[in-house]
Amino acid sequence: MTTQRLDPDSVKQGQRATWDAISAGWDAWSDDFERGAAEVTRRLLDLGDVGPGQRVLDVATGVGEPALTAAEAVGARGSVLGVDISPGMLDVARRRARGRENVEFAVADLEAIDRPPGSFDVVLSRWGLVFAVDRGAMLRSLADLLVPGGTLAAAVWGPPSVAPVMSLGFSVVSEVLELPPPPPDAPGPFAMSDPGQAARELEAAGFAQVSVTETVVPFEWATPEDYARFSRDVAPPVLLRAVRDRCGGEDDPRVWRAVSDAVREAHGDGSSVILPSTTWCLRAVSAATGHAGRPA
Repeated sequence: MTTQRLDPDSVKQGQRATWDAISAGWDAWSDDFERGAAEVTRRLLDLGDVGPGQRVLDVATGVGEPALTAAEAVGARGSVLGVDISPGMLDVARRRARGRENVEFAVADLEAIDRPPGSFDVVLSRWGLVFAVDRGAMLRSLADLLVPGGTLAAAVWGPPSVAPVMSLGFSVVSEVLELPPPPPDAPGPFAMSDPGQAARELEAAGFAQVSVTETVVPFEWATPEDYARFSRDVAPPVLLRAVRDRCGGEDDPRVWRAVSDAVREAHGDGSSVILPSTTWCLRAVSAATGHAGRPA
């Protein structure tokens, strides 16, 4: 049996279209999501020792985090660049960044960010590294973009079974529709859920002093129905097409009621929903040499 190789260009085009399509959903639910995710942002800034005057890169920034929080930490003498494959997500990030002069956003291929070697003191990424088609190429590029001794601090999701905020809604819909699982080598939220493998990938890319720490984030939703609406609003178009094709409409109540029922049964406490979700926080130091250091 042979496996079909992913075409990188096609995958990236599909990713761009998907994230553009769901940018409005992420914008709408950003405040709810950030109530939990902000804890991970704080952890990443601590791991990266982000402070005044630093030059920070946020990889796959989405609607602007942790770039916006990092911009507060680096102050007027520092700078933050947030990159993402999706113009639609970056439109939201730019709107949220209005009035801040030390942060900018740019569309970029995660594997080939157009900046000279040694451009950054810290690289951050919150659940974004997992979407690279060629993670090895991306990680090598990020190591090169850091000054010698610069720090990468990134968060990736744990396995689906312990990260229900991302997995539960989609798994319920897939079960209801009897959809096949995605290809095992495809980029996606759980592509780096094995912490040992994630550490080995960083080391193979030229990073040193690699560490992995576990953070369990208690994501909370006001009601099970809110979580179902969130799942629907950030669902990729391919999933919504499957709902429409099999049920007659993207908003078929049977599908999304199954999501709210499942989350109520597994994680409800009467009214609100709490979804403790595991994320691995990675820290690594660039071992590259020969770059100019940060300005004084």
